[in-house]
Amino acid sequence: MKALILTGKHATDCEFVYPYHRLKEEGYEVDVAVRGNQMVLSDLGGKIQPTMDIPDKMANNYAILILPGGAKAMEYMRQDTAILEFIAHYHYCGGTIGSICHAAQLLISAGLVKGRRISGYYSIKDDINNAGGEYFDDPFVTAGRIVSSPHYKHLGPWMAEVLRVASE
Repeated sequence: MKALILTGKHATDCEFVYPYHRLKEEGYEVDVAVRGNQMVLSDLGGKIQPTMDIPDKMANNYAILILPGGAKAMEYMRQDTAILEFIAHYHYCGGTIGSICHAAQLLISAGLVKGRRISGYYSIKDDINNAGGEYFDDPFVTAGRIVSSPHYKHLGPWMAEVLRVASE
């Protein structure tokens, strides 16, 4: 079983670290993709060492795609069309996506929010609703194979749901 964490500079530390180790505990081989395949610093200065650049249509290789949040990280990542195309392609291939906090902005920019119940940080509620989604401020929200959460205080229940959905 393989999982991919797609992230970038200024990602929220715990939203990267917790899913990484939780997936490892469950026996997943975890790849970390960062644009340019270069080490970046998270918002608190933690080092994120990637194993690869942004994949090019390798969606079928992964059972789970994790999108950690971080407002600054999303500012950069959502402007990268290759990242958005990969996320959309991954979704249409049927994989499970775990999105937390501001990572819902990647779902919006990848065109995956319309007609779905989605959670994200409260400050992007209007963005989710304006993209045609329905915002919910629950510990996690499951919309098909997308599991979203508004805040890192819900990391445990969110990851439990991501793993449950991926096992179906």
